[in-house]
Amino acid sequence: MGTHIDSLIRDEMKKEREASGTAARRKYLLAVTEFKSRSPFKRAAQRSILFILLLLGAISMAAPFLWMISTSLREANQVFVDNRVWWQEWIPTSFVWQNYLKVWEVVPFARFYVNSIVVSVLITAGQVTTSAMAAYAFARLRFPGRDKLFFGYLATMMIPGAVTMIPVFILLRHLGWIDSYKALILPGIFSAYGTFMLRQFFLTLPKDLEDAAKIDGCSYRRIFWHIILPLSKPALATLTTFTFMGSWMNLMWPLIVVNTHTKYTLPVGLAYFQGVHGTDWVLLMAASMMMILPILIVFLFNQRFFVEGIKLTGIKG
Repeated sequence: MGTHIDSLIRDEMKKEREASGTAARRKYLLAVTEFKSRSPFKRAAQRSILFILLLLGAISMAAPFLWMISTSLREANQVFVDNRVWWQEWIPTSFVWQNYLKVWEVVPFARFYVNSIVVSVLITAGQVTTSAMAAYAFARLRFPGRDKLFFGYLATMMIPGAVTMIPVFILLRHLGWIDSYKALILPGIFSAYGTFMLRQFFLTLPKDLEDAAKIDGCSYRRIFWHIILPLSKPALATLTTFTFMGSWMNLMWPLIVVNTHTKYTLPVGLAYFQGVHGTDWVLLMAASMMMILPILIVFLFNQRFFVEGIKLTGIKG
């Protein structure tokens, strides 16, 4: 049974690749023909303008990141100094690599890091799991009131998070979960946005694969696990990346529900470098640099699934 389903999946994906290749080649030849019909001067001018615009956009996006790196490697007295040449604002006179080690000594940075990893991983795993199961139910199963229930669930996306923050806090207080990891994790594992996104992707999957699996005796659970999820890797990777980034960078909710500094996450812990009378910009930038590393790792790991998602989008179109 499993071999039969796998062969159907391979045949379906092969047909989609062939159709995509034909359509993509036709579009490519049309674009090349149109581009070659233009004069060499016009093509060069268009390329130059496009290159300049892309370069300006890249510099504007990379400038804050480069300044953060530069500041993290300075001496404390080299930040915001007057009467300096402009390039000295970007290139430190001396590279102080000890700033990255000092961050771990000044504050309990390791504890903040562990808290953020545990909270973000659990929220991401929980949200992807619940969203995938709910999306499968709304997309593939038929039961009374399904569409009305989905639209009611979808309507919660129109309510700002600031509106529900106080009711959720009161509920957690009655449950005795304030200042605990449960308050940090459990409210974030349910998402109407994730359910909506995965439902829309599940609706694009071929119905024939599911019908063939039912004929072979597959249950809904096995169809979901062996057919729907393997074909939905691009959507799952996208939701995983967005959810991890959102929970990793979340400041407001941990700041509200956690009072003990040993349970702080990194966004809250960075406030240790900001005092009443000043900010330690050097250590703050060094801590921020180390904070964004997990996000880069998650994005690079899921990048190939993004490319696959783009290809599938081209196939559907």
